[in-house]
Amino acid sequence: MNARLLPLICVLALVVSASWQAAGAQEPAWHAGGTLIGELKYGADFSHYDHVNVDAPKGGTYNAAVSGGYDSFNPFIVRGRAAAGLNYTGGLLYDTLFEQSVDQPSASLPLIAEAYRYPEDYSSATYRLNAAAKWHDGTPITPEDVIWSLEVLKENQPLYANYYHNVVKAEKTGEHEVTFSFDIKGNRELPLILGDLPVLPRHWWEGTGADGKPRNFADPVNEPPLGSGPYRIGRFDIGKTITWERVPDYWGNGLAVRKGRYNFDRINYTYFLDENALWEAFKKGGIADTRSENRSQRWATEYNFPAFERGDVLRNEFDTESPEPFQGYFFNTRRAKLADLRVRKALTLVFDFESMNKTLFYGLYTRTDSYFEGGELQAEPGLPQGREKEILEEYRGRIDDAVLDTPFALPVHNGQGDTRKYLRAAFELFKEAGYSFRNGTMLDPSGKPFELEILGNDPTDERVGIPMVEYLRPLGIKATIRIVDSAQYKNRIDNFDFDMTMLATAQSLSPGNEQREY
Repeated sequence: MNARLLPLICVLALVVSASWQAAGAQEPAWHAGGTLIGELKYGADFSHYDHVNVDAPKGGTYNAAVSGGYDSFNPFIVRGRAAAGLNYTGGLLYDTLFEQSVDQPSASLPLIAEAYRYPEDYSSATYRLNAAAKWHDGTPITPEDVIWSLEVLKENQPLYANYYHNVVKAEKTGEHEVTFSFDIKGNRELPLILGDLPVLPRHWWEGTGADGKPRNFADPVNEPPLGSGPYRIGRFDIGKTITWERVPDYWGNGLAVRKGRYNFDRINYTYFLDENALWEAFKKGGIADTRSENRSQRWATEYNFPAFERGDVLRNEFDTESPEPFQGYFFNTRRAKLADLRVRKALTLVFDFESMNKTLFYGLYTRTDSYFEGGELQAEPGLPQGREKEILEEYRGRIDDAVLDTPFALPVHNGQGDTRKYLRAAFELFKEAGYSFRNGTMLDPSGKPFELEILGNDPTDERVGIPMVEYLRPLGIKATIRIVDSAQYKNRIDNFDFDMTMLATAQSLSPGNEQREY
C-alpha cells in the first residue's frame, strides 16, 4: 500500500466513525409543556383548564380603577410608566412562548410555541412555534421575531438582562424553531423560563410611527403597538383612561390555555391621582366592579358606605394558594450609612411590629419571617437540618456562623421590657460600627449626625411611617417622611435616590433566576 494514502484512509475512517456516532445519537424529545415540581397536570391532549367554563358567554364590559397615571404603551423599558393592562410579560397585548399554568405551580403550557425540548445537560432549549400564531395584522409570528425580542429586551431592560443572563445565543434552527444556547449546564429552570419570553413584532417596532419617524424601542410610546394577545388597545386618554378591546379573531381562541377565558368585550381602566381619590370614587359606584383591599384600617372601619349597606358591594376574605406578598421597610444599602449590617440590625431591633399591628393594622397583619411566606419553600423555624445543613457547612467561615448555630428570630415587642432590651442591643451594635451617642444624637465615625429619610408615594404612607420615626428617636436618629407623586417616586427608586422606603413585593412559586435581584 502506498504510504501516502494512509493519512487519507485514517481521516476517512474518523469521518465515517463520527457520522455513525451522529446517526446513533438520539434527538431530545419534544414536550408540550413542562414543570419543575412533580408531574405536569395537563397532558399534550388537554382541552381546557379544569376551573374554566368553556361555555361562558362573551360580551359586556369590566371596569377597573387605578391610582397614579401612565405615559407609555411600552412596559419593557425603564423609562416611562406603562398603562394598566400591560406588564413585563406583555399583559393583555402580547403572548409569550409558553404560559405559566394558572392552577399548577412551576408549570408552563404551550402558547405561541407548541412544544420545546432540551438536552440532558440543559445546555440549550429549542422552542417550536405554532404555525397558526399571528399578529393582529395577520402577519405570522416568526423565529426572527423571537430572536429579536430576546435581544432588544436584554439590551433595554436590566430585568431581562439579568433574568436571561445565561442565554448567550438565539438562532433559527428550523422553519418554526428557535434554539437558545446557554453558558452554563445543569440549570433545570432555564429551558422552561424561556417560555416566559414575551414575543414582540419586529416589523412593527422597526417601522415608521404615526408621526412619520422611525420607532425607537428604547423610548416610551403613545401609539398603540401591534400585539398578538387576546386584547388590543381601543380608546385612551394618556394618563387618565384606557379601554382594552377583545380581538374577535384572536389567533389563540382555540388553544387549550385560552378556552373559557378573556370573555369581556371591553376592559376599562380609569386613573385617579392617589389611592384616597380612588376609594372615594369606588364608594360612589360606576367606576370599578371589583377591588382588592390593601389597607387594614379601611377594611376594618370604612366599609359602611351606602352601597355596602344596600348590599351592592360585597366584602369577602379568601385564602390564597401561593406565597404571600410581604410588606416592609427596604433599606438602600448603596447608602454608606446603611451598608453596614450592624446598623441595619440595630434599626430592625427597635421596629415594634406588635404595637403597629395593634394600633394601625387592627391586628390583621402577621409578621413575615420568610421571603417565601405561605409557600412550600417557606423557611422553617429552628436550625438547618439534613441536606440544608450539609450545604451550609461547606461555607462555614465564609458566611455568618450564626446561620448554623443560632435559630433566626425577629424581635418580638410584647410590652414587658422588650423595647428597652432591644434598645440597649441596638446601641451596642451602633457602637461596634463606630458610632457614638452625644447630646441625644447618634453620630457617625466622622461626627456627622445619623439621619434617615423614609420615602413614600401615597399620603397613607405617612401614617405608617410616623411610628418608625418615633422608634428611631431614642437612638438619637432624626428620621423624616417624604411623600412624592408616583412619577417622582419611580424616578427616585430607579436611581436609588432614597434611604428607606416601604414596599410590598411577592415571590414566585419557583424562585430561581430572579433571586439575582436580591
